[in-house]
Amino acid sequence: MPIRIYRPASTASAPPALVLVFFHGGGYVLGDLDSHDALARSYANAAEIVVVAVGYPLAPEHKYPAQIDAGFAVTDWVAANAAELGLDAGRLAVAGDSAGGNLAAVVALRARDAGAPSIAFQLLIYPDLDFRRENDSITRLAGCYGNIEREAQFWFMDHYLDAPEQRLDPRVSPMLEPDLSGLPPAYIITAEYDALRDEGEQYGRRLRDAGVPTTVRRYDGMIHEFLRHPFDDATVAIAESAATLHAALSAIPPAVVDDGRLPNHREDH
Repeated sequence: MPIRIYRPASTASAPPALVLVFFHGGGYVLGDLDSHDALARSYANAAEIVVVAVGYPLAPEHKYPAQIDAGFAVTDWVAANAAELGLDAGRLAVAGDSAGGNLAAVVALRARDAGAPSIAFQLLIYPDLDFRRENDSITRLAGCYGNIEREAQFWFMDHYLDAPEQRLDPRVSPMLEPDLSGLPPAYIITAEYDALRDEGEQYGRRLRDAGVPTTVRRYDGMIHEFLRHPFDDATVAIAESAATLHAALSAIPPAVVDDGRLPNHREDH
């Protein structure tokens, strides 16, 4: 499974680096390391964090739970090999946009239930969290403002899943997870004209109700995938969320390991 590691210049002479495992969007059918290269670079620089972008397997050739298994395996591998990679396993976060936000949320749930790896923060960017497709924004905004039509919503789900009843599995729809306690602090980005807006904001409320420190930031006037467009608010959103991510991880005492860091570069594995 390919991964790509981004090391900002600011980590060259620093102690073991903060690390973000990033999952790209694309409905579990589209997208790859190259489609989200710019976004991964932006977060590496803005948050002064090493980003490990994951080229997880795509549907329909690979059905659920292949993506979840892959995302968890990479996150676990990063934590287990952090010292060799010059990273701090105790200051590890997960993030993703759209379907990647779903994957980040599910990996955080799975890590909580398994007791490892330790995930300190989750950044969910207009995440896809509820496959029931029943809330107001997803029904009212489908087919508008760049959002896909209702038929396309089900096309993506049918490629990802083997059966409609799997849409109700909390590892497919984390909104349906009955217990959200014990999860890492979260920062959720939503957009006013995004069909996925309501579920991101509802998930944020449920996290807060479960005692999880959570920030939900809606960007008015914005659309789904706006962070990958040259909008002023995209720059603001990346800067604001990156600052919160950096502050949250930096507040955790760093690990003490040997100074075996790798040089600055982008690595493809």
